[in-house]
Amino acid sequence: MRSSPHIVFINGHLFVCCAGFFVQYSKTTKTPSLSRRVTVTVKQPAKGLNIRVFQQHTGQSNFSLDLDLQLPNTGVTALFGPSGSGKTTLLRCIAGLEKSVKGSTNHISLNGELWQSHDFWLASHKRPVGYVFQDANLFPHLTAQDNLRFSIQRADKTQPAIHYDDVVELLNIASILTQYPGQLSGGERQRVAMARALLIQPKILLMDEPLAALDDALKQDILPYLERLCHRAKIPILYVSHSLDEVIRLADYMVVLEKGRVLEEGNTQRLISTLGTSFARYQDASMVVSGTVVEQNTEWGLSWLGFENQTIAFKQGKEAIGDSVRLRIQSRDISVSLSKHEDSSILNRLTVVIDDMEKDNKDPSMVMVRLLAGNTPLLAKITALSAHSLKLEKGQTLVAQIKSVAVLS
Repeated sequence: MRSSPHIVFINGHLFVCCAGFFVQYSKTTKTPSLSRRVTVTVKQPAKGLNIRVFQQHTGQSNFSLDLDLQLPNTGVTALFGPSGSGKTTLLRCIAGLEKSVKGSTNHISLNGELWQSHDFWLASHKRPVGYVFQDANLFPHLTAQDNLRFSIQRADKTQPAIHYDDVVELLNIASILTQYPGQLSGGERQRVAMARALLIQPKILLMDEPLAALDDALKQDILPYLERLCHRAKIPILYVSHSLDEVIRLADYMVVLEKGRVLEEGNTQRLISTLGTSFARYQDASMVVSGTVVEQNTEWGLSWLGFENQTIAFKQGKEAIGDSVRLRIQSRDISVSLSKHEDSSILNRLTVVIDDMEKDNKDPSMVMVRLLAGNTPLLAKITALSAHSLKLEKGQTLVAQIKSVAVLS
């Protein structure tokens, strides 16, 4: 009797088992190097992080996590949502720290490499995952350098090397390597924890609110390092946060969770600028404007960001002409006018077009207006009375008056 081919995944590689032979299959190999020809049609595993999770928790909470996600293979994906929405539980499932209980069905793979299914479980210590917790969780009896050496010893040797010196330079920790965790500030401990996670040579980096335990001043100190890490890392990063500010600043893609379900997901900038999403109704709903410094005036302490053939003035810092800068503009700091008022104290006035309008369901006295400055979206929250008095409508050209901006990077 003629045997049928069987398809098997082993360590992320596809093999065809036919008549007792295992033949590795590749995209370019049509005929395996055996005496007999094997023909098989195979759907290639999807790239990126593929997660199908139904994780049931019984007891007082009776919480269940029910998700089906295909996340990008590069960049930062933010997991955003209120406490108890399942963000940390999802990270723990990916890391192999949540054992499936009766009724749970989890399927997790990264770039075609299976980590978990209904009949397969890759132990957590075998998963190429770097994990940064809210608390640094460094070994207190080891110096910062020895904490890093511990990671190097258990690193995944099959991954492209993330070099020790590069990580030390990236996170600016050379001066604290000989100190013990108890001698470090909270921000310094978190930077060492990030370095330790990178030196494991992970295929994915999980970050569970790494700034939550820090005060605002320390957060501002560590955010530039975190931005550099996110920009330089060549692996996907899953970043959990309650802070919309952090998400806007760091994430390329975001998933909004609520009660264990996906509420919204998509490109970060597109998601937060689309009326009807949960973000447009936030009190601190905001957008990010990216551009290049085109002018500076030290007498007035101002720099000007050039974008979309327009400029925005902001407080001068360490940036130089030609540097790339990102500014955050909150919806509550934008007002609109039918014409430019040259006699106004507001410096920043942009020509914009109304792209969309929507009443605020929670506050009927307010209207959210989506504006376009060229291709750059902005959000303005104005009173419904003002929208009526100005006879605002989609496609109308206006002047957006920006009261204040915040420099992100």
